[in-house]
Amino acid sequence: MFKKILVANRGEIALRIQRACRELGIKAVMVYSEADRDAKYVRLAEEAVCIGPASSAQSYLNMPAIISAAEVTDAEAIHPGYGFLSENADFAERVEKSGFQFIGPTPESIRIMGDKVSAKQAMIRAGVPCVPGSEGELPDDPASIRRIAKTVGYPVIIKAAGGGGGRGMRVVHTEAALINAVQMTKAEAGAAFGNPAVYMEKFLQNPRHVEIQIIADKHKNAVYLGERDCSMQRRHQKVLEESPAPGINRKLIERIGERCVAACKKIGYRGAGTFEFLYEDGEFYFIEMNTRVQVEHPVTEMVTGVDIVRTQIMVAAGEKLPFSQRDIVMRGHAIECRVNAEDPYKFTPSPGRVTMWHAPGGPGVRVDSHVYTNYFVPPNYDSMIGKIIVHGDTREQAMARMRTALAETVVEGINTNIPLHRELMVDAKFMAGGTNIHYLEHWLEQHKR
Repeated sequence: MFKKILVANRGEIALRIQRACRELGIKAVMVYSEADRDAKYVRLAEEAVCIGPASSAQSYLNMPAIISAAEVTDAEAIHPGYGFLSENADFAERVEKSGFQFIGPTPESIRIMGDKVSAKQAMIRAGVPCVPGSEGELPDDPASIRRIAKTVGYPVIIKAAGGGGGRGMRVVHTEAALINAVQMTKAEAGAAFGNPAVYMEKFLQNPRHVEIQIIADKHKNAVYLGERDCSMQRRHQKVLEESPAPGINRKLIERIGERCVAACKKIGYRGAGTFEFLYEDGEFYFIEMNTRVQVEHPVTEMVTGVDIVRTQIMVAAGEKLPFSQRDIVMRGHAIECRVNAEDPYKFTPSPGRVTMWHAPGGPGVRVDSHVYTNYFVPPNYDSMIGKIIVHGDTREQAMARMRTALAETVVEGINTNIPLHRELMVDAKFMAGGTNIHYLEHWLEQHKR
């Protein structure tokens, strides 16, 4: 097992990894930008290194600064968390060439799964069902593009091969709009991701977003840890998540989970990862794989009892998975609400001083947050400041506990999206379960403030 790990991230995930290290008896080196000097995990750290100014490009995305911090502190491994450099194959390669262990997949796996075209081709070979679409990258010839779209059938969606986070995609309903949409998406993809390649998929009208959590070791062992429903989204950004997904047949989940495990073994995957699917009319369609820990990993931890971050560290150190598939039992129901520093209905960011922070408690309630009273939320990063997670014996009990937790939560000095979560928890359609990925945006249109 490692003696010292450098945590190459910030916010609640940095604190989460720090806690896992403490539990394992590992020293955690925390890196921070000048904007995060007063963060809770920095104050709690045994060692902390400033890696640059507030700008992400000069700090959390600065590969030489992070690797230098690992060198000067004698760290043995680097945990990238999520976001920033967590899915950057070049960073993973540089980490390992510098003599450190990257706590995540191999650079090769990140490259295969990070490019949406190669990921889809790998999944087709592994027998994982995919959304109908182009065989690979779209050609330059307009006639060929029109022919592919006609075969797939309108509406179609044009996606950036190197995209992610809801960016680099455009829905096309008619042939007249097709070529212009492809050219615009290519230009955006080149500017945003350094890769202008795009591909085409059938645009499903009312799907749900359901994902399968997997974890694998270096010894060809892999398991899936059930599923999460992440359909409550705005502009492809998740707002709340739950596990298990309401109303989906368990046999179907088991079948798709087994295929995900088989795919992991086929590509030699190691570490934690998530297969993301669209689910419509009883069918699963693979869309992408995230080769890192997810924001919403706590709901899986709550229903399976598996500590995903701790297991990530253990398998990176070369240990075998401490459980097999038959050991994984889903118990009860969990829900997570992302707490963002933003206007709850206009979604404008709301950085600033938190003059009062009171987290909820009680049976089955967990809060993952780096925030405290008098903490200053910097304007330089993502607006998420924490997550409230609840667990209950049933979905109804989990919803009741979330309503209670949200009612207890007090955040003053800045705006948060907690009022939106309070409304969603009493929304009849959400309470019934099974809303699709467009539901929240339609709901927001109807509830304009």
